[in-house]
Amino acid sequence: MGVPLLAIVAWSGTGKTTLLQQVIPLLKARGIRTGLIKHTHHQMDIDTPGKDSYLLRKAGADQVIVASHQRWALMCETPDQPLNLVELAARMDSSTLDLVLVEGFKDEPVAKIALWRRGIKGEVADLLDEHVIALVSDEKLAIDYPFLDINQPVSVADFIESWLKTGR
Repeated sequence: MGVPLLAIVAWSGTGKTTLLQQVIPLLKARGIRTGLIKHTHHQMDIDTPGKDSYLLRKAGADQVIVASHQRWALMCETPDQPLNLVELAARMDSSTLDLVLVEGFKDEPVAKIALWRRGIKGEVADLLDEHVIALVSDEKLAIDYPFLDINQPVSVADFIESWLKTGR
C-alpha cells in the first residue's frame, strides 16, 4: 500500500500552514518522516526568470530538475492536465517517508483532518465528507468527529501518530 496520505483541509485563512509548521517538527521529533504536498490556486513558479533552468523550461522542456548539494526540485509542465494527488504523491521517494501530509485538495478521496474557525469564509459542514477523520477547531462543535483544539498542536501530532500506528 504506499505511504499514507493525510490531507489538512480548511477554508483559506483558517491556519493550515501555521498548524502544519507546528505539527511537522513534533512528528519529526517522534521519528515520523513526513513529506508534504501543497495545493495552491495562485500562479506558481519556483524558477527564477533569466536563469538557465527557467530559460530552458520556457524553451519547451516538459520536465526540469534543478539540483544543488542542499536540495533538488522537479518542475513539470502540466498546462492542460488536472492535478492528480495520487500521481503527485507517487513522484515522492516513498523509501524515505512514513507519511505525506497534504495541504488542500479538499475534494480528493483521502483521509482528512478538517480545520475550522468561526468567522472564516464557509461553513464547517462544507468541509466534512466520509474521508474526514477528525475536526480541528478553536471551539467545540456538536459534530460526530474526534475533536482537536487548533491551539494544541501536540494533541494534533498525538492524533496523527495514533492514526498511523492503528493502520489508518
